[in-house]
Amino acid sequence: MRTSTGEKLYMLVYGTEVVILAEVEIPSLRVIQEAKLDNAEWIRVRQEQLMLINEKRMDVVCHGQLYLNRMASVFNKRVKPRQFAPGQLVLKKIFLHQEEAKGKFAPNWLGPYVVHRALSGGALILE
Repeated sequence: MRTSTGEKLYMLVYGTEVVILAEVEIPSLRVIQEAKLDNAEWIRVRQEQLMLINEKRMDVVCHGQLYLNRMASVFNKRVKPRQFAPGQLVLKKIFLHQEEAKGKFAPNWLGPYVVHRALSGGALILE
């Protein structure tokens, strides 16, 4: 039985399967079976449904983590780590939110600056 993404989301949010209006008006086998269950049987079936929901939630969480890891690895492929030493000349990037960014034809870089000290994590103290 194939389910669409919307049906999975409905089950995750509300804890029950989607019942379309046609099934309520003209009861399907599933609706008839659920209506005729005794309390103990209904509790057992409900527990199984809740366990299934927990499994599906875990699947969604795992899928999200895998997606984030893939996106991070794709992004990190482009990053080129560089080591700076004291005395090297570097340029400072001007970002759009900074005061120095004055328009379309303004320079993108300031400098050159001399590296005074390189800190852990790639931070630099410039002169």
